[in-house]
Amino acid sequence: MKHTRNRWARSVALLVATSILASCGLPRVGPTKKEIFAGSVQREGDAFIVSVNDRVTRATAVVPALGFTEAFKNAGVLGSDTIRAGDTLGISVWENVDDPLLGSGGAAAGGGGPAILEEVQVDGSGFIFIPYAGRIRAAGNTPEAVRRIITEKLEDQTPDPQVQVRRVAGDGSTVSLVGAVGGQGVYAIERPTRTLSSMLARAGGVTIEPEIAQITVLRGNQKGTIWFQDLYEYPEFDIALRGGDRILIEQDTRAFTALGATGTQARVPFETQTLSGVEAIAQVGGLLSSTADPTGVFVFRNEPAAIANQVLGRNDLVGAQRMVYVLDLTKPNGMFMARDFAIRDGDTLYVTEAPFTQWDKTISALTGSLSAVGTLTTTADALSGGGG
Repeated sequence: MKHTRNRWARSVALLVATSILASCGLPRVGPTKKEIFAGSVQREGDAFIVSVNDRVTRATAVVPALGFTEAFKNAGVLGSDTIRAGDTLGISVWENVDDPLLGSGGAAAGGGGPAILEEVQVDGSGFIFIPYAGRIRAAGNTPEAVRRIITEKLEDQTPDPQVQVRRVAGDGSTVSLVGAVGGQGVYAIERPTRTLSSMLARAGGVTIEPEIAQITVLRGNQKGTIWFQDLYEYPEFDIALRGGDRILIEQDTRAFTALGATGTQARVPFETQTLSGVEAIAQVGGLLSSTADPTGVFVFRNEPAAIANQVLGRNDLVGAQRMVYVLDLTKPNGMFMARDFAIRDGDTLYVTEAPFTQWDKTISALTGSLSAVGTLTTTADALSGGGG
């Protein structure tokens, strides 16, 4: 009778342990290869699953198109002596008379020298005001042209006036620089700083990695963005500046997400202008040698219809499509495919666990469960013995 009770206790304990294991399932990092493939449009899902080959790498090799429009590139360099609204002028007038219009005494009478009008501001409409000469158009003219105009205006009232006009550092034409630059601030467009590269140098250069630095120029309702390195590789991008330009220097904001059996599971920013599958894997610490399945490297992406149609050899898809690209690193050319496949902003890189990993987890779980069974059996025997 006692032996029967022991066998009954063992059976109950084994049944309980097995039920717990079956109901809870095994821990894992995400879906298996089988589950991912089950999500294809050919089965029960809504994603297109595509094995990466040379045709796919060519069709998906899309990188951000950065550059300036023709309006930016065709703008001529500003004349360094051209006066603009907001500029400050220094004006001196010599009069060869005893009773000058503007001074306290002329040269003939041994007076106090020229009449000096310092910091004459060019107003928003581009004009200045000179006593006895009136309102004069200064913006768009050179200091020499303004000198001639003032001279002509004064000649009717004082004989042979001598006029000097100086343009004080171009405060009227300034640009603002913000972001990852050595010295943020407002800078005047002067003779040495009339182009984008020279103005960046004047502000101390960029303070982030040049390879991932982007420069955005805002001019009125126009906007252009380039890679910092392209500024020196393509001379046409070294555009002429205009007063009021706003220049922003910032780090590339693109990123991908790494999940599964990789060294790092996180949102990972791009470290280069272009990023391949191999580089992305390396950037997150590679595949975990103890758990990763090199045949199950997946890239999840919402692909524009134009590219999706090209990849699938169709022309009927409309709108963004869910695409899952499969990289098999064990194939003879698998590493080459991963090297040539471009990772894009917003991609999800997911690496499945190897089948043996789940098997190992199952054995470990069962071992733990059987140990629990042994404990329950011992307890049952003790209780049985105590009751006998």
